[in-house]
Amino acid sequence: MRGHRFLQGVASLLLTVLAGAQGSHQIHLVDGGSHCAGRVEILHQGSWGTICDDNWDLSDAHVVCRQLGCGVALNATASAHFGWGSGPIWLDELSCTGEESHVWKCPSRGWGQHDCWHEEDAGVICSEFVHLIGGLGPCSGRVEVNPGGVWTPVSGANFTFPTAQVICAELGCGKAASVLGNVSRNASKQVWGEEFWCEGQEPRLRFCPRVPCPAGSCHHWGTVQIVCSEFTEVRLMENSTSQCEGQVEVNTSVGWRALCASHWSMASANVVCRQLGCGVAISTPKGGAYFMERGGEIWTDRFHCSGAESFLWSCPVTALGVPACAHGHTASVVCSGSQTQLLPQGNDSLSDPAGSEASEDLAANSSDNTQLRLVDGGGRCAGRVEVLHQGSWGTICDDSWDLSDAHVVCRQLGCGVALNATASAHFGQGLGPIWLDELSCTREESHVWKCPSWGWGQHACWHKEDAGVICSEFLALRLDQECSGWLEVFYNGTWGSVCRSPIEATTLSVICRQLGCGDSGTLNTSVPAREGSRPRWVDGIRCRKIDASLQQCPSDAWNPRSCSPKDEAYITCAGMRLKSCPDSAPCTDREKLRLRGGDSQCSGRVEVWHEGSWGTVCDDSWGLAEAEVVCQQLGCGPALDALGEAAFGPGNGSIWLDEVQCKGKESSLWACTRAPWGQSDCKHEEDAGVRCSALTTFEDAVDEALYEEIEYLVNTEKMDLLDNPEPPEQHVDATGNGYDDVEELLVPEIPSFPGRSEKYFVPEEKDGARYFQTDG
Repeated sequence: MRGHRFLQGVASLLLTVLAGAQGSHQIHLVDGGSHCAGRVEILHQGSWGTICDDNWDLSDAHVVCRQLGCGVALNATASAHFGWGSGPIWLDELSCTGEESHVWKCPSRGWGQHDCWHEEDAGVICSEFVHLIGGLGPCSGRVEVNPGGVWTPVSGANFTFPTAQVICAELGCGKAASVLGNVSRNASKQVWGEEFWCEGQEPRLRFCPRVPCPAGSCHHWGTVQIVCSEFTEVRLMENSTSQCEGQVEVNTSVGWRALCASHWSMASANVVCRQLGCGVAISTPKGGAYFMERGGEIWTDRFHCSGAESFLWSCPVTALGVPACAHGHTASVVCSGSQTQLLPQGNDSLSDPAGSEASEDLAANSSDNTQLRLVDGGGRCAGRVEVLHQGSWGTICDDSWDLSDAHVVCRQLGCGVALNATASAHFGQGLGPIWLDELSCTREESHVWKCPSWGWGQHACWHKEDAGVICSEFLALRLDQECSGWLEVFYNGTWGSVCRSPIEATTLSVICRQLGCGDSGTLNTSVPAREGSRPRWVDGIRCRKIDASLQQCPSDAWNPRSCSPKDEAYITCAGMRLKSCPDSAPCTDREKLRLRGGDSQCSGRVEVWHEGSWGTVCDDSWGLAEAEVVCQQLGCGPALDALGEAAFGPGNGSIWLDEVQCKGKESSLWACTRAPWGQSDCKHEEDAGVRCSALTTFEDAVDEALYEEIEYLVNTEKMDLLDNPEPPEQHVDATGNGYDDVEELLVPEIPSFPGRSEKYFVPEEKDGARYFQTDG
């Protein structure tokens, strides 16, 4: 049966080739990065030639895309967008209706008749035959096909894993990681009337054998969803053999690669052991204990598993700003299913009290299954703190909640150091139990539930007192003019530029999609360099189609001097968000803040958008630190003055914020310590205002918080020593243990702010920030 279907597929492929080569004519697309995008070239009289762009439009491009089995045309490009061709210019002045079967059947001036040069070569960008929709990006979601008309979902009936492999490969999305069939049954919804029976080696889905659904039954099934991944295999290697202990290696698009040990955790190790059927993780030996020279670079993507994931590729991943891995600094794991256990030197037994911390961690991560997460903060490193205990997710009360407690949470999650310990349900009220109250962490604890507290479930709180954190691994992205402008990233407490080399189409697509500004964009290299100084945080961003957000894209290491001012990135996205918060949702942080009553866009009464209406801020505790946050959030440069007593006139509506107390470096005004939303004892005669400089005067240096991350690394090493005790004579040396992270954090000086009180810019706790929240 499968052989018969394969022959059907071969016959279909031959018919396609014959149709495309009718009369010895052939067509293909060149230099567009895929078979469905590029410069249009036609084979005629034995020579490949181009089409002139005179009158070239979407109707002409539609015919090309359908002829190639590439769906519909998204763009008809002109002016040699994909580079100059060579040889003859075969066709000019095409006037297709869109219904022709071949582009050379469209009305034109005739073969070889033109008045063009190759600088006018026409091109197309097609939708392709298959795409994934409704996922986190182009590499996950519902399978839909388009033979040249409309996008139609594919049925889950008899959908095979090899078919998913072909789709992922065709889309440039790596390998199939999972297939979920029979999703969203809807008998009234049109579905594709055929089953695909790919062998797994076909170059494209349209070449796979297909058969009609038996008795038209496809619509009785749900649709099918797939997830593609850069890697779908993991192994542990010791002495060139794969088993349940050894060096962690992942199978990538360029072959097997060892994984860097930077930020490697017991939670991630547990996922690997369980995925391999090797039990649970006992230890993660340091110092390249299982290092083997295997060729190729060490893979630097950082996995941030909770420990509950079934597969390593289900864990959150970051690659942006991650430096190259030090030689030999590879991740290792010893699983409980291994025949041998790597014992700490100097200990006779794993049960030795001096070496029991690893066992405690094992119990905390597996037997008790206690887990930690951050919710409703826009990213994995900010949000309401929630703990899974006794099978239920619950919260932590904010009584006595401070930066010491928040530091433990951030370190436990691999999120760096704490920027802010939020209270009063800053990220919204949680549900379920309130598990912990009156925490009193010392910052040295490995897990937040090991801090002194009242005990599990003992509290005197309501969910309006739920605690939250913002960690230094929290990252934000913005453009200074809605969906176009200078691209900026919020890293370690400071907004800074992104460098433009080598930002390409895929990277632009990831950025614009993340900002809610469409699926594509352009890089403008002719804009004059902007005034003022600022950190230029990162260069060399090389996003892949599988990357759902900028944080997942590989790049050069973080560096405040990554490029010169003339190389800062200015981009324009194809889509456009509505500018007014009342008319659009979700809104960005910048759109939720405005100034009114002043003499410019950068001065006036501070107004905040919340729960469907604009309101004001009370001037209680209002000062330059608070004004600084407002000015930076609006892209208006440093604050010049913080005004009270309705200096710009009284507002109306709600007074949304009161008793706002900032350090001066928070990513948004509502990230500062404050009273709960809408709770105020003020009148509009006390409305707060600001006057900003509208210029940026940040000295080209790095926030002092980076030094805190070095302390974090040393403390992490201390925790690792508890998990994997070293001989007493060995000492912690963060710069000598292959910690490539340390090198990226060393900076020559602390930033200075001429003419300003340092207290507004050097946080009391030396906490940095990295913030990600593109949507409100």
